[in-house]
Amino acid sequence: MRKNLSVSLFVLMAAVLVLSACGPASTPVAEPVLDPTTAPTIIPTVDPMAMYLPENVTGDIVSAGSSTVFPLSERMSQRFSEEGYTGSITIDSIGSGAGFERFCVNGETDIANASRAIKTSEVEACQAIGREPLQFRVGTDALAIVVSKDNTFVTDVTKVELALIFSTAEKWSDVRPEWPAEPIQRFIPGTDSGTFDYFVEAIMAPANKNADGKADIALGEAAILAAKNLQMSEDDNVLVQGVEGSPYAIGFFGFAYYQENADKLTVLSVESVAPNAQTAEDNSYPISRPLYIYSTAQIMQEKPQVAAFIYFYLTNVNNEILDVGYFPASQAALDEALNIWRTAVGK
Repeated sequence: MRKNLSVSLFVLMAAVLVLSACGPASTPVAEPVLDPTTAPTIIPTVDPMAMYLPENVTGDIVSAGSSTVFPLSERMSQRFSEEGYTGSITIDSIGSGAGFERFCVNGETDIANASRAIKTSEVEACQAIGREPLQFRVGTDALAIVVSKDNTFVTDVTKVELALIFSTAEKWSDVRPEWPAEPIQRFIPGTDSGTFDYFVEAIMAPANKNADGKADIALGEAAILAAKNLQMSEDDNVLVQGVEGSPYAIGFFGFAYYQENADKLTVLSVESVAPNAQTAEDNSYPISRPLYIYSTAQIMQEKPQVAAFIYFYLTNVNNEILDVGYFPASQAALDEALNIWRTAVGK
């Protein structure tokens, strides 16, 4: 009897366990349904600089000015096109002064290239036609004083000697008695060139002082223009050919043109300092100078392709400038130029 009761209890407990396992399933929890009227909107990120990418702009860009800046601007225009720009860029090499005339007087160009800073009179001319010029530093140039490879007697000159060589000295021996008693043949840029202006300012004016004892640019310019055996050209290649043709010739132009013709010409040290990247940047080379491009906020706002080209120029120039033959501007100068650009276009 007791055995049968134990068996019954075991069967009853097993049944309870089976029934528990087979009980009703739990009610599933419904996924929440988003109301499309209250769902958050995802706004795609927009690059504010995308409109200035080379492939996103078109239209013409017209630039003119310094023969020294010309090869650098030409290289940057090639890069700009390679990166996707499909418009047309015109760059004329006519000298800094002529470039400012086209930009400030005639209002024909979008960008002026210059191997000197804009003059007050040129700023006033720009303002007279409703243009407020903005300056962008793009590099550094060293002015190269060159002679023929056949010249074996000149390796270094002082600033005072340069002023004599390019003005009143008729023979080389008039500068140093040990130099040949041969006429000096001079080949220099034309008066529209920023290179000419800079040489007059740096070399000729200090040697030609006014009544107050101060360097006089007008007197310095008059002195060089009065020199004998003087040939002038806005085409630096003409100057190279002239200097190359005689051991008694001398000339000057931007360092890049010397580098292109280093196999034909010898570059001179000035005050015992040779022109190179370090001496140009730290100004220990006596005749180094900044390079600029100019435009206006109005032009850049009305012509996005101009703004895009200038931005591309400033952010890529240091990748190209040494190969072209010039030296980089300092990072501080480039940063300042970019700040001017951002203010002009409102970025």
